[in-house]
Amino acid sequence: MLIHFIHPGSAYLPELAAYGDFLAALGHSAQVHSRPASVPADAVICWWMCGRVPHDAARRLSHAFHIHEYASASVPPWPKVKDRAKRALQPVPQYRLFQNTWVRDRLGFSDGVPYEFRDMGVEPSFLATCARRAAPEFDGVYLGDMQRLRQFVPLLTALQQAGQRTLLIGEPPVDLRKTLHTLGHVTGRVPHGQVPTLLRRARYGLNLVPDQLPYSQQTSTKLIEYCAAGLPVVSTDYDWVRAFEARHGARFAYLPIPDMAGCVVPDVSTLAWPRVLERLALWRRLGLCP
Repeated sequence: MLIHFIHPGSAYLPELAAYGDFLAALGHSAQVHSRPASVPADAVICWWMCGRVPHDAARRLSHAFHIHEYASASVPPWPKVKDRAKRALQPVPQYRLFQNTWVRDRLGFSDGVPYEFRDMGVEPSFLATCARRAAPEFDGVYLGDMQRLRQFVPLLTALQQAGQRTLLIGEPPVDLRKTLHTLGHVTGRVPHGQVPTLLRRARYGLNLVPDQLPYSQQTSTKLIEYCAAGLPVVSTDYDWVRAFEARHGARFAYLPIPDMAGCVVPDVSTLAWPRVLERLALWRRLGLCP
């Protein structure tokens, strides 16, 4: 079976590679499309990484089984308006996936379409780094979207003034490039396979997430990746991180004055992508596994 994943946006989605690997292990295959028009007319399964699903594309592919996956709710500005628009204007699929119950409730679909939850996972290669950590060259490391660092420039400045060396993994936006290069060592965009090695160059992972919806209720993939690589976590304080800490028996240090004493790095092996994906009932619904 060939599953067509449609992802017209620019966001990096590590789950797409995880889906491809998982399906290949089952003897199936995946194809990723950046444009709905490239999905062939005889497609059997269309998996939309939502985003807006165009009605003309849904009609052209009306014979296919459609899955709408919502890994997050809408972000500012006007997030509630965007979510209401999705609820009112999206074509109705045969199945939906949501990251968690908060995302489902926020989007508020009430049309009876079957659904389940698919949380974020971590590449197994991250877990393999735990026993191979070298002496760290940096104090903290930040991994992820650097657009979100705008409000954390004062924090990075304070870390630098305290003598902390920070590694920033990713590509900064143009208007932040000069500032971030003065506050840490910026790697630029790197292949995902190189990230575990880069994480090992630091003593702890920086989980900088604003206490603002929807971020405060959604999974921090970078935090899971820090834990998988064996790094203690220094974090901003918000609902999701506290719930994750309690659920996994972790202990994190919290800003603005983190106390690293007693930090506990949890075992996140159950969050490796193959184990996350094998729990989906959807595969049996599609007849792709026994």
